[in-house]
Amino acid sequence: MSYELFIRSSSQEVDFALLKDGKLIELHKEEEDTKFAVGDIFLAKIRKTVPGLNAAFVNVGYEKDAFLHYHDLGPKVLSLLKFVKRVSTGKLKEYSLKDFPFEKEIDKNGGINHAIKSNQSILVQIVKEPISTKGPRISSELSIAGRYIVLVPFSDRVSVSQKIESKEEKDRLIRLIKSIRPKGFGVIIRTVAEGKKVAELDRDLQNLTDRWMAMCKKLQRAHHPSKVLSELDRGASILRDIFNDAFSAIHIDDETLYLQIKDYVQEIAPKQESIVKLYDSKVPIFEKFGIERQIKTSFGKTVSGSKGAYLVIEHTEAMHVIDVNSGNRSNKSKNQEDTALEVNLIAASEVARQLRLRDMGGIIVVDFIDMGHAANRKKLYNHLREEMNDDRAKHKILPPSKFGLIQITRQRVRPEMNIKTAEENPNLGIEGEIEAPIIVVQRITEELERLFKKDYKKITLNTHPFIAAFLSKGFPSVRTKWFMKHKKWVNIQPRDAYTYLEYHFIDKDGNQIK
Repeated sequence: MSYELFIRSSSQEVDFALLKDGKLIELHKEEEDTKFAVGDIFLAKIRKTVPGLNAAFVNVGYEKDAFLHYHDLGPKVLSLLKFVKRVSTGKLKEYSLKDFPFEKEIDKNGGINHAIKSNQSILVQIVKEPISTKGPRISSELSIAGRYIVLVPFSDRVSVSQKIESKEEKDRLIRLIKSIRPKGFGVIIRTVAEGKKVAELDRDLQNLTDRWMAMCKKLQRAHHPSKVLSELDRGASILRDIFNDAFSAIHIDDETLYLQIKDYVQEIAPKQESIVKLYDSKVPIFEKFGIERQIKTSFGKTVSGSKGAYLVIEHTEAMHVIDVNSGNRSNKSKNQEDTALEVNLIAASEVARQLRLRDMGGIIVVDFIDMGHAANRKKLYNHLREEMNDDRAKHKILPPSKFGLIQITRQRVRPEMNIKTAEENPNLGIEGEIEAPIIVVQRITEELERLFKKDYKKITLNTHPFIAAFLSKGFPSVRTKWFMKHKKWVNIQPRDAYTYLEYHFIDKDGNQIK
C-alpha cells in the first residue's frame, strides 16, 4: 500500500489529489479567499441567545451568524470568557495559564442563558464550514492540532487515540505527556504518536504552545469579529493528519508551494524529505498522472466498479442514496448468492472510496443486492467497516437491515465535493446535457474487455463520429492501447445517424452483439 499526493496550483485555488495504490481516494480544493476553514479560531461577539434552541447566534463575520449550541460551549467556558475579557482589556499579560484562576465548570444539562450573554466577546473555533444556506457551526471548546498531539486550553485532561491498541504504549505516552504538559492545558495524543520519543512530542507541544501565545498577543488589538488563528493550509493539514512511511511521492507544480511543503515535511519527517518533488512540464500535472481521467469517471451519477458492477448515486436534501447493480458481467460463480456476495464486496470498497472522495456527509443509505445467508451479510458488513477504517471523518455504520439496506452516518464539516461531469449535448436541435466522452469511452472499454474474454474473433464498433475520432486519433490512440493489451484489432465505423451516446458491437457475420 502506497500513497501519493498531487498538488495543482492556479492563481485562484489549489487542488489536492490523494492516491492510494494509484487510485484517487481524496480530492480537496482550497480557494484563495477561504475565510472560514475548519479549525480557524475567531474573536467573535455573541449576537443573541435563543433559549428555545439552547443555543446562541454569534457574529464571526460571515453573512449568516454562526450557530453555537450549549453542548459546544465546553465545561470551561466561564474561564474562557474571563480570560478573553482580561486579555482584551490589557489586564492580563501572562498567557501561559499556569497562574490563571479557573472558574467552576458549567452544568452539562444547563441552559444557554446561564452561561453566556449577548454582546460578550468570546473565542470560537469553526467545526463546520458554511454549507448551503447555513452559517458556520462553531465551538468555544478550543483545540490546536499538531502532528502528534492536540493542545486543549483550559483543561487538565490527557487522553489517547483509541486506534492505539497497546495498553503499555498508551500508558507510556500518557506518562511522557504528563511530564512535559504545561499547567492549564489538556492534551489529546494522536495515533501517529505511537512509538515516538519524548523529544519529538516535546517539540510538537512547544510549537503548539507558541501558536497559542501568538494568538493571545493578537487579542488586545483585534477588532470584532476577526480571525486570530488560522488552521494550516489544506496541503499541510493533509500531511499532518495522514503522513506516514507509506507515502512514496508528493508532486507539486508550483515552486513557492513546493518549498513550503518541502520545509514542512523536513520538519515532521526529515528522512522523507526527498519524496517531495517539483513538477515542471508543459503537460498539466493532473493530465500527466491520469488524475483528470479518474475525476471525470468518478463523479458522475453512475460509477463503474470492477468486473462490470456499478453504483448509481442520488443526492437529496435529506440523504444520499446509493444503489448497487451487478451489470452484465461475465460470472464464474456457481449460484446467485455467490454472485451477490462478490458484487456487494466490490461495491462496498467503491462506496467507501466514493464517500471519502466526494466528502459525502449526513445520512447515506446503500441498497446492496439481497443475500439470503446471514454469514454473507455479516461478511459484507465487516468488509465495509474495514474499508472505511482509513476515513478520517467520524462515521457510524449500521448492520444490514431485513431489506438489505446498510445505513451510514458520516460527519460533514465542509461542503461536499461536486465535480460536474456532464457536457452540453453536441447533437443539433437537442437541448440539455449528456455525459462527457471519456465516460462513454470507459463503458465501451469495459464492454470490449468482456467480449474479448468470450473470444470473439473479429469485432466492429459502430459509434457516433465524435466518439469514433476520440478512439482512433493520436498516438497511441485508445484503439492502439486496446490492441497492445489484448492483441486483437477493433474496426471502428462512424455512424452519422447515431446519437452521441449510442454505440453497438458487430461480430464477423455482421450481427449485433447483445
